[in-house]
Amino acid sequence: MKVKVAILGCSGRMGRNLIQAALEHESVELIGGSVRDSSPFANFDLGELAGIGAIGQKTSTELDNLLDADVFIDFTSIETTLENIKWCQSHNKALVIGTTGFSDEQVNEIKSAGRDIPVILAPNTSVGVNLMFKLLEITSKAIGDYTDIEIFEAHHRFKKDAPSGTAVKMGQVIADTLGRDLNKVAVYGREGITEERSRETIGFATVRAGDIVGEHTAYFADLGERLEITHKASSRMTFALGAMRAAFWLSEADNGYYDMQDVLGLK
Repeated sequence: MKVKVAILGCSGRMGRNLIQAALEHESVELIGGSVRDSSPFANFDLGELAGIGAIGQKTSTELDNLLDADVFIDFTSIETTLENIKWCQSHNKALVIGTTGFSDEQVNEIKSAGRDIPVILAPNTSVGVNLMFKLLEITSKAIGDYTDIEIFEAHHRFKKDAPSGTAVKMGQVIADTLGRDLNKVAVYGREGITEERSRETIGFATVRAGDIVGEHTAYFADLGERLEITHKASSRMTFALGAMRAAFWLSEADNGYYDMQDVLGLK
């Protein structure tokens, strides 16, 4: 069985990788992709958009033209994603969300959508990153109480949200495991003369430069030793292939709110 997939916002960097991944995935059938009304890529061939040659499918500015899809994949923007969720709810369509930067209130709105449709919110669809989340949980249980925890992340110059959704998820996994409130213990910047570091805090450091696809490291540092857990992505295709895996899994899921840990059976 092939799952019919449509890509929302398919003209961006991730959208183009998603097109290629959908065409290459043996269990996925790409039925179309959307762009904004004002996009120069309206009515543009999806294959040419992805740089792999014409495939005879054109981009659409109307989601109603994509109703044949079983699952929609959304790596757009916060405002656009929230609009797309409402459309999917009204048309009973499953949705994989890779957009990042949502507020707590917006995440709750997405969770509420799970009452009506199957929805996955994944700040990172890479299989390796989601395995890293599990390793962070295990490490936090073992040594989190007596180590200083810092999270480093680096991305390309075009990324708008900071720290990245993946870095925030890393901090959330660690904080939840240790029984801490991330909103209270997160430190997003240090400057000048500060007080001695509190053991309870979880620090974040952000780099935006060049064409870095994505690098994330969690440091668990004690006096005399430290443990580093790192993931480095060299291609966006790893995220795109993970999104296809999520779409296939979601096509058979009941209504509900899920993440990649559910997809990979890591819970």
